Amino acid sequence: MNQMMMGAGGIRSSSSVFLLLVIIIMVGVVRGGGGGEEEGRAAAAGGVQMMISTARVPAMFIFGDSLIDNGNNNNLPSFAKANYFPYGIDFDGGPTGRFSNGFTMVDQIAQLLGLPLIPAYSEASGNQDRMRFGVNYASAAAGILDITGRNFVGRIPFNQQITNFERTLDDFAASLRAPDVAEALSRCLFFVGMGSNDYLNNYLLPNYPTKNQFNAQQYADLLVHQYTQQLSRLYNLGARKFVIAGLGVMGCIPSILAQSQTGQCSEAVNQLVLPFISNTKTMLNNLNANLPGSRFIYIDIRNLFQDLLLNYRRYGFSVIDRGCCGIGRNRGQITCLPFQTPCAERNQYVFWDAFHPTAAVNILFANRAFTGGTDVVYPVNIQQLATL
Repeated sequence: MNQMMMGAGGIRSSSSVFLLLVIIIMVGVVRGGGGGEEEGRAAAAGGVQMMISTARVPAMFIFGDSLIDNGNNNNLPSFAKANYFPYGIDFDGGPTGRFSNGFTMVDQIAQLLGLPLIPAYSEASGNQDRMRFGVNYASAAAGILDITGRNFVGRIPFNQQITNFERTLDDFAASLRAPDVAEALSRCLFFVGMGSNDYLNNYLLPNYPTKNQFNAQQYADLLVHQYTQQLSRLYNLGARKFVIAGLGVMGCIPSILAQSQTGQCSEAVNQLVLPFISNTKTMLNNLNANLPGSRFIYIDIRNLFQDLLLNYRRYGFSVIDRGCCGIGRNRGQITCLPFQTPCAERNQYVFWDAFHPTAAVNILFANRAFTGGTDVVYPVNIQQLATL
């Protein structure tokens, strides 16, 4: 889809968007007490859902990879799945497809916003009632580039995730028509976390040609050029409030530590992703300046992780160099297998498996991104963005 500015024809299927947002705004917010079962369907004791009106935004739409996937890969022919125990061991309802022992970062953000847990597109598609507070389109192994993650076979790249968002809008098209689409949709939050797999499951793998085709800066330029087009596509569909999660300290995850001869973080990997991080920040400044009415904020996951790894005991952690669940060196050579017994003190571990943080870290980072200062999220934090 070509880039275009908002205007006549600038929002796809205005009637469909309006219906979606009218339902979101008018119905209110359902919260299942204490986290509840998947996507907030379960409620507090007694099974009664409470209707409240304290939501800071009407809905949240989520795009990304396994760090925030909550089940979209469950029914795909994919090796990238987490719908089995011990994934979800600390999640009320058990395994759901989240690559965590419990909450993901966006689960906690949803709670802080006063929203229920956002449903996976694969479960909610076609069900207007379930989609009224937003949809999660994230897919494990997904990347900015369509080719990324093909080693896992099935996955939903960012381009297809955006297409699925368009289909969500179409699901509402037949029910209601009204003119003021842009104002309603502009109140929703769009969370995007992409890029990790474009390195871990593309550039750094020997069966991909990219490392031989591009140096680090060239590859970052390629990724961010595509990323800019994708975010602009969401803007053209009516999105205005964007939360963009950056890359973390990828050279320190158990999967990379397991390949180290010294057991230390890989500075080569950490340096490799720096051009992408720098380009992403520049991209967001340009988008804020050039897309009227847009508000892009950036969560500096790299800074959050560096602070955590340096001061882990201050945050209540004791293990930073291996996964809670996994096999081999640093419990990072093979990721968490079905019915494997994980560590007992999960809240003491920074990493849950070879690639993903524990729920404790996800909640910590979400809390800091929600109310933190410009050292971790800027130009404003999520709480401030929600009120703009």
